[in-house]
Amino acid sequence: MSSTLSPSISVLMPTYQQAQFIARALDSLQAQSLTDWEAIIVDDGSQDGTAQAVLPFLSDPRIHYHKLERNTGLGAALNNALDRARAPLIAYLPSDDVYYRDHLASLHAALAAAPDAVLACSGVRHHYNRQAEGQIPGYPLQLVQCLHRKTEARWVARDALESDDLERLFWGRLRASGRVVGTEQVTCEWVDHPLQRHKLMQEPVGGINPFRQHYRVDQPLRFHTTVGNLMDEVSQYRSARERPDTPRAHNGLKILLVGELAYNADRVLALEEQGHKLYGLWMRDPYWYNAVGPLAFGHVEDLPRHHWREAIDRIQPDVIYALLNWQAVPFAHEVMRATPGIPFVWHFKEGPFICLEKGTWPQLIDLYQGADGQIFTSPEMRDWFDTIVPGLSASKPTHVLDGDLPKRDWFEGRERRPLLSAADGEVHTVVPGRPIGLHPHTVAELAGLGVHLHFYGDFTHGQWRQWIDKTRTLAPRHLHLHANVDQPRWVDEFSQYDAGWLHFFRSENGGEIRRANWDDLNYPARMATLAVAGLPMIQHRNPGALVATQTLADELGVGVFFDTLEDLGAQLHDRERLQAVRERVWQQRFRFTFDHHVPDLVTFFRTVVEAARQRRSGTSLPQRQTA
Repeated sequence: MSSTLSPSISVLMPTYQQAQFIARALDSLQAQSLTDWEAIIVDDGSQDGTAQAVLPFLSDPRIHYHKLERNTGLGAALNNALDRARAPLIAYLPSDDVYYRDHLASLHAALAAAPDAVLACSGVRHHYNRQAEGQIPGYPLQLVQCLHRKTEARWVARDALESDDLERLFWGRLRASGRVVGTEQVTCEWVDHPLQRHKLMQEPVGGINPFRQHYRVDQPLRFHTTVGNLMDEVSQYRSARERPDTPRAHNGLKILLVGELAYNADRVLALEEQGHKLYGLWMRDPYWYNAVGPLAFGHVEDLPRHHWREAIDRIQPDVIYALLNWQAVPFAHEVMRATPGIPFVWHFKEGPFICLEKGTWPQLIDLYQGADGQIFTSPEMRDWFDTIVPGLSASKPTHVLDGDLPKRDWFEGRERRPLLSAADGEVHTVVPGRPIGLHPHTVAELAGLGVHLHFYGDFTHGQWRQWIDKTRTLAPRHLHLHANVDQPRWVDEFSQYDAGWLHFFRSENGGEIRRANWDDLNYPARMATLAVAGLPMIQHRNPGALVATQTLADELGVGVFFDTLEDLGAQLHDRERLQAVRERVWQQRFRFTFDHHVPDLVTFFRTVVEAARQRRSGTSLPQRQTA
């Protein structure tokens, strides 16, 4: 073992929650043929057994361990290690990766042979048994395969950006100092497993919410992966975070939110702004669109995931508001069964058919039967559940409210843009998200009628690449791709179009609610997106069928219903009629915001609370029981 007084290489090892990996990584480092190294382990706030796993290796004087109190992010952890590094050359060994024996020696030799080079990279084994002689196709250079000269450059830290794109975080600025050389020898392994950082970040399996929960992030993020949309919570929620909490009203409720809040999570601030105190208790293992705390906009006090029962006893909420999508069903059910003395409201959106598929149907039905109050996302959804549990909606307080409406603030005072059609005389329609039902040949037929389609969502574009390629072949001038647009820009961006597409489908239920499927029962999220921008909503006419979007759009007069594409083209070119529909949508746009419905929702909560009080006093139905 060589002295560490003047190491030739400083090996930086960032680690977080990888106690079962780190010994393998350190053992591979100690087996290196080049022995003149120092290792700087920065434990970025682990709460597992990492410290104990490292302890036996600390008898090696080359290995140094530093524990941070809380997770600061990859960039900050690496900068911490860089500041401690004594060697002129920097290597990286993430604690879940592995060096082969001659890894450091071959990289060292490559840089020594190229004085004008700033970075050397090795070949790498990846995805179990695949190999690359250099950079893995489709990925940036990985930490484990790189050695570079020490410079003043530092990694981009969490306050500026969280990304899986290491080129943006560091390699790009390093390249400005010299060229990159490769050994073309496979001397390390980028170990494939579900909790790799890039997998936790990348949608659809990872995403901002899985990332936030895994790393216990308690601040708003600027988050942009190599496959997803830019999310800038810092800018988007600055004004919400900087304002003081709303004082609790004299009759304000203490509301415990349980589960997840989906896309438009900040809508719950409309409850806090009315003087109600909000708490949060969040599901484990969220999907990318399951918003969980700590919430980037603030004003919701999170309860600890450990000992949450004691925390609920401490705060004594007036009502538990459990929501929203299928991923939250098991945890919402667990909380309901553990809190029989607290009024419990279950609000469910997407979707019952997934619960059937995933095996959580029993918990879902028990939630409906056991809850003190229930909220259905459409009248059709309510009626459908009445066929599952006959008499369900009449058995307890029941309310109807779409589960994921946006907050009104984003749209107040926004002015509409001039129509694109006013400039070129053609019709411009928009689909914010997946172009469901719009087959390539359909877009081509629309193009023949002078109708353009504007398709938003760069992440969604990646999922629909084959569709895009085929559609561009058939309608090259009439398909337009645009990046994702967040709520603050919905009005400005979407109001320039003549109309927007809801899901394009032909219902097969024939007016029988038992035959309804998800498209029949659901209000898609884009319905609110189109409404707040004042756009008529295009959907196929389904006469005699029970379709939630059709019923609502017909009731409000905000739809463009068609039987054939020729029929649709004629309606879209009827400027006067279409403008009348646009004005009706614009006048009613705030009905599609959560704030509009808060008074009725709070009244419903109070009804549930009073009904539960009567049960406890023995003047009504028996009290809900624990499992």
